[in-house]
Amino acid sequence: MRERVLAIVTLIARYVMEDRDPLTESDLVEELLAVGFEAEEIDAAFSWMESLSLQTSTQTDVLLSLPPQRIFTPEEIQLISCEARGFLSRLRSLGILDEHAQEEIIDRAMQVAEDELSLKEMKTLTALTLFARSHEDWRREVDCFMEDDWSRLYH
Repeated sequence: MRERVLAIVTLIARYVMEDRDPLTESDLVEELLAVGFEAEEIDAAFSWMESLSLQTSTQTDVLLSLPPQRIFTPEEIQLISCEARGFLSRLRSLGILDEHAQEEIIDRAMQVAEDELSLKEMKTLTALTLFARSHEDWRREVDCFMEDDWSRLYH
């Protein structure tokens, strides 16, 4: 039956691709019945096409849910090089930085920058910020093994 359903989908695609007068769904069903397809097969083909279109829209929704791009202020543009801003945007789009971490890095960059902050300086500042944040995540474990309190570490 799968082969016949695929044949129906192929025929429907041909109808859509050709420059014919548009057919209504009922006209299309009548033509498919006239060619020898069964109602179950036609229904299965339409259901399959509908499920594919729903999957495509779900995938599009996922793509549209990428993190928003941050607009840099004129002061930030002046003090943070284009490459450094691009680096931050890339980390944000990859999910390495959340918006709070990105803002923290930009705030620190604005505090330390006397001249334009280079890409290398931004990478260093980003690494330090991320290490400082992850230190908080690991504080309990570090305390445990520094104090040789292994039982607390396992529980």
